[in-house]
Amino acid sequence: MHGQNNTRPPDQATAQRDAIDVDDFVFAATGARLRRLTTPGGEHWFVAADAATQLGYANTRQALLAHVTADCTRSLAEIAQGVCTADISRKLAAHRLQKSMKMVNLKGLVRLVNGCTKPACEPFKAWVSDVIQTVQEQGSYTLEPAPVQPAPAPAPAGGTAYVMPEQVVDAIVRLEARNIQADELLAAAREEQTFLLRRISDSQDMIAQALVEIAQTLKSHRPRSEPALESHDAGPRLTPRQLLARWQEKNLVFTEDIHAVAAYLAPALVRGEARHRIEVIATRTGITQARVHDCLRTLLKRGCMRQTGCAADGTPIYVLP
Repeated sequence: MHGQNNTRPPDQATAQRDAIDVDDFVFAATGARLRRLTTPGGEHWFVAADAATQLGYANTRQALLAHVTADCTRSLAEIAQGVCTADISRKLAAHRLQKSMKMVNLKGLVRLVNGCTKPACEPFKAWVSDVIQTVQEQGSYTLEPAPVQPAPAPAPAGGTAYVMPEQVVDAIVRLEARNIQADELLAAAREEQTFLLRRISDSQDMIAQALVEIAQTLKSHRPRSEPALESHDAGPRLTPRQLLARWQEKNLVFTEDIHAVAAYLAPALVRGEARHRIEVIATRTGITQARVHDCLRTLLKRGCMRQTGCAADGTPIYVLP
């Protein structure tokens, strides 16, 4: 980890610390940054989101609530209040710092590090603890510059590269591998969900098609000559097929949906009363409740049946006219 703005001698840095100072700690292995802000009084504050991300926390806000006390965290707006000049605003913008960001001091950073229980973070936690202690004692932290790269290798982006302890590099690589594995599992789960939804949609289409074929079969096999529609109160009782055929001859049932609803009600109507809730008819016919409601209204309007009232549980009662 390398502090970019820590090249001034300690006494000169103290002399110039009359306003907020901003610099970054950079992980040479990955280029990840831990942004640090130093107040005129010499207190160090770190961007909570930077630290939480490096420690593998999924939610920065929850991590702060769980591990950091209120006195160790403040918003950037509170820290910069009263000392935010135009020059400081430019510094904050250059480091992509927003006043709404949550910051933690050294004590809060220690709590955030110690609160991480992932075994893969142990080397990283030990290293960050060393960084915190050094910053608290000396005001800066630097790493030994890496050996000169061979000629064919490209120059490190942003200047000198710094040696990263092997344990830290290994921990970062393992954390990244776990993140990739979690992304793959999530993608697989979404694929499976999409597949199941497609299967359900296909099944619904098959059911609807089967109902259409049943309705067409009923129409194609109706008798050529049917007896006249008899009164509900007198004369021989019609069969459900005869009732449907009579309605069809009078062009009272002319769509597949209406025919399916009529076919479901016909057996009960010829026996005397049909008592069926809309949701039950929708489930049995595979038609939506809204469409079943429209079909019932059409059958009533065309005189195929009439409603005599409702049962005690609210179920409508239909009879032949």
